[in-house]
Amino acid sequence: MKPRRLARILAMQALFEIDAVHHDPERTIMYRFEDVQAAPDVQQYARGLMWGVLNHQRELDDFIRRHASAWPLEEVALLDRNLLRLGIYELLYADDTPPRVVINEAVELAKRFGNESTRRFVNGVLGAVMSELEASGRLPKGGRARARARISP
Repeated sequence: MKPRRLARILAMQALFEIDAVHHDPERTIMYRFEDVQAAPDVQQYARGLMWGVLNHQRELDDFIRRHASAWPLEEVALLDRNLLRLGIYELLYADDTPPRVVINEAVELAKRFGNESTRRFVNGVLGAVMSELEASGRLPKGGRARARARISP
């Protein structure tokens, strides 16, 4: 498995648990690391994603509310909600990952852990968020150029 995909899985699992049962974030991610033998750079990336989502959750949730307005945020499935938070966080703050890769990775996680409706929902909302970011100038048309990263997507 690709290192960044593993990091995204670990972050998503931790975010799901934190959202569902309000466990301590640092303890939760450490348990994920105990379950999987992950290299230090994978652990660092996963921890950064988790804390990034948690620290920007209000902003991320506002994007979800705007682009999934038919669904009150509290009624969006836990998996869907946390995949969207993770994807939107990466669209906004992961300068080293092209937007289409971010969306593709979120859809791959949706396929792995959810169902067909999860995949379609995540793809649609993240696509709409990407369009908003492009239109507002927060994301260049066609996405960012890929910068060198320590671990590959």
